[in-house]
Amino acid sequence: MASATALSAAITPSQLCSGKNGLTPASNVSLARCVKSKRMKVSCMATSIPSDRVPDMGKRELMNLLLLGAISLPSAGMLLPYTYFFVPPGGGGSGGGTVAKDALGNDVIADEWLKTHGPGDRTLTQGLKGDPTYLVVENDKTLATYGINAVCTHLGCVVPWNKAENKFLCPCHGSQYNNQGKVVRGPAPLSLALAHADVDDGKVVFVPWVETDFRTGEDPWWA
Repeated sequence: MASATALSAAITPSQLCSGKNGLTPASNVSLARCVKSKRMKVSCMATSIPSDRVPDMGKRELMNLLLLGAISLPSAGMLLPYTYFFVPPGGGGSGGGTVAKDALGNDVIADEWLKTHGPGDRTLTQGLKGDPTYLVVENDKTLATYGINAVCTHLGCVVPWNKAENKFLCPCHGSQYNNQGKVVRGPAPLSLALAHADVDDGKVVFVPWVETDFRTGEDPWWA
């Protein structure tokens, strides 16, 4: 009995923890204490790091900012042209009008235009909001005080001028308009829209038409 007690006392907990042989019931108590002691040490080491601190959080935030910037710059570059596309083109002119542009994008100068376009001529130019608009030359070789929007009132096709028939004939669904743009045959329900054609500082300027439509005697449907 005394030798067993002496043996238990001689075997330290550290020796039991590191031993690879089987353990006696008496040594199990020491082993439990050893394991508990090691767990306590691990717990103390874990709690030494603040719970509200994540390792490398500064680096993660920096990478997030760089990624956001890399995505935002190309996106802004792509959206900018679309934004300008939906803004109606402007041009200096009286009353907030738009300077007419020829097929090459140049300002239409009234005197120069009349030198190359004879009586009865109807030629497309760029008008209000960028719409194709016919500039009309009267039989007395002067510019008409109105321009004719070339967009068909049926389904939006651009209506060409047919000089031989003295009409605007829509190639899409057969709508017809007279030489002033008044509808004379469907399926188009309405006449072509008008715009004032003024001359300001030598340039032709289109101005919105808000008065009565002289062709029908009615209020303008496009205003």
